[in-house]
Amino acid sequence: MSDIKDFKAEIWRHFKDYPHIFLATQENDQPRVRLVTLVNFDQRFWILTGTRTAKVKQIRENPKIEFCMLFEEREHHGYIRAAGFAKIISNGETKVKVAKHCDFFSELWESLDDPNYTLLELKLDEIEYLRPKERIVRKFKL
Repeated sequence: MSDIKDFKAEIWRHFKDYPHIFLATQENDQPRVRLVTLVNFDQRFWILTGTRTAKVKQIRENPKIEFCMLFEEREHHGYIRAAGFAKIISNGETKVKVAKHCDFFSELWESLDDPNYTLLELKLDEIEYLRPKERIVRKFKL
């Protein structure tokens, strides 16, 4: 499987359901990492979060992000690491569409117009991929 398209398709198969990722933002000159739920919907990546969270403030100041997702296949680990930027989505229609896709939305917010509901879209520029049981890290520009 040496074709880049095949690797990208393989990578995207890991983003089903609601995987947890380690999301990094930056505060001044200090990286900040936290665990968040990634939503893969409509062929795009989203994070639903609280408006007053530190990550939203940090993204407003510097939208560059990275994330890492660990996964396991038959007791062997691999990872996907991605870099790009986060965009705060203000379009109400998009926010409603993504929220309705997420079965966990009502556990965290009172309604679709809850002022503490912020939607982030992750726009990726590059991906680094390590398959389980391999030592070759593959990097792709998107």
